[in-house]
Amino acid sequence: MTEFSSSAQSMSLVAFTVVATITLLLCVMTGPDRDDLDEFYTGYSSMSPMRNGLAIAGDYISAATVLGTGGVIALFGYDGIVLALSTALSLMLLMFLLAEPLRNAGRFTMGDVLARRMPGRSARIAACAVTLVALLPLMLVQLAGTGDLMAFLLGFSGDALKTGCIIGLGTLMISYAAIGGMKGTALIQILKIVMLLGSGAVVCVLVLNKFDWDLGGLFDAAARGSGAGPAFLTSGLQFSSGPSPELDMITSELTVVLGGGVLPHITMRMYTAGSARQVRRSMSWAVSSVALFVLIITLVGVGATALLGREAIMAADPQGNTAYLLGSRAAFGTDMSTAETLLFTTVTTAIFLTVLASVAGMILACANSLAHDVFAHGRKQLSPRREMTLARVSAAAVGVPTILLATMVQHRSLQPLVTLSFCLGASAIAPALVYGLFWRRYTKAGLLCTLIGGSVSTLVLMTGTNLVSGSPISAFPDHDFTWFPFTTTGVLSIPLGFAFGWLGTVASGRHRADKERKQYEEVEGRILAGVVRKD
Repeated sequence: MTEFSSSAQSMSLVAFTVVATITLLLCVMTGPDRDDLDEFYTGYSSMSPMRNGLAIAGDYISAATVLGTGGVIALFGYDGIVLALSTALSLMLLMFLLAEPLRNAGRFTMGDVLARRMPGRSARIAACAVTLVALLPLMLVQLAGTGDLMAFLLGFSGDALKTGCIIGLGTLMISYAAIGGMKGTALIQILKIVMLLGSGAVVCVLVLNKFDWDLGGLFDAAARGSGAGPAFLTSGLQFSSGPSPELDMITSELTVVLGGGVLPHITMRMYTAGSARQVRRSMSWAVSSVALFVLIITLVGVGATALLGREAIMAADPQGNTAYLLGSRAAFGTDMSTAETLLFTTVTTAIFLTVLASVAGMILACANSLAHDVFAHGRKQLSPRREMTLARVSAAAVGVPTILLATMVQHRSLQPLVTLSFCLGASAIAPALVYGLFWRRYTKAGLLCTLIGGSVSTLVLMTGTNLVSGSPISAFPDHDFTWFPFTTTGVLSIPLGFAFGWLGTVASGRHRADKERKQYEEVEGRILAGVVRKD
């Protein structure tokens, strides 16, 4: 039951081709004019709260979430469910704490938010650098996994074909970002989230129906199929090999909660809301959609273990990245009718579209930051048309090296890259935004210390985790240079990120702090309440 029929593979190939063509046409038709920056960066802030909320949810639910989190649920049960809940909690934290100030302070990029109270190129360049460093690992994960995913769905195994898939789909993703801009990628995100939720809901109904709608029976069957027994339904199974399983789990979830919602491709959607009321309503739609998906991925992941067993899932992929697809396939049964094959094709197409949309959104965030924060503010009187051209060229400048790197790392474990992105978000971006939006005394030196110190500490600590070496699923399984006893760096790098910001501010001196506090007071009303001074 872990192999797909030839009819399902053929139908999936046709569906992938049709979806790729339609989405590219959507980008062409909705793409901005050559000199309309507001349309390219924000889509004129013209989308309704529902559409904007669905686009936010689409950006937030990446292929790494669908495949990676689904695999953790299938292999480790309770720990994976807590991870899925943490992703929803991260978006709720963004909604209640940061969404409205971000919308009020920002215009196009995270650099605009930070430069609102700290004008100058240094803040913008640092913001751009952190944006690139935080999103590059996630783009690599999803692009590098594209080859294996397509091979698994379509039944081929050649490395040349896998590499060709990475290059072809990567080129398509660059086109989405460069041609469609914010509105074009938003339409793709909306289509993706609707298909993902719709097809997932159908699979959940089929899974529950196989167990006579008995949730207890479903989880008991999953515990038996996991080979771990009751441990599958209790905390600590994923981290049981570490020296401090409970602390490791808490740190991992905290990293997801603090880091997931502040990544730049998510926060850029805050700037597309037309008012504070609209951003709140948009986030309500986004949180509701993500919460529904958490329920779906939990039932599908647990259902995969209950119907197939842990060994079959690990045989297909040791990290469980195919668990969502295997669980969906098992829910339809061995002999699928034409209608069932069509429904399963919808599931695979939703996964395919998830990969395309996720990476396109990340490329757009990086390209916007490069063009707007680095190039446009580094030259005087740069015309809108020139900045638009730079943004599109930047999409290629980001995308092409990412494609090349993805072809190089496609045969290694990619889990360290996913963890790295969330750690950078929690250790560098989250402290910078919290301090920058709410702390009056915060200085430019403190901001640079936060971004640079949080990023460097994360990168250094990550080299010592067991995700990089020392375990069968690490990036370098044949070596062991582990020296940091936790799976994520958050237990140390998050406090360091906040501490670096505080130390940099204190070291600036009282005179500098007082001067920059006055700058903050001039824009405080706008940041916190959207009030624009008229004096």
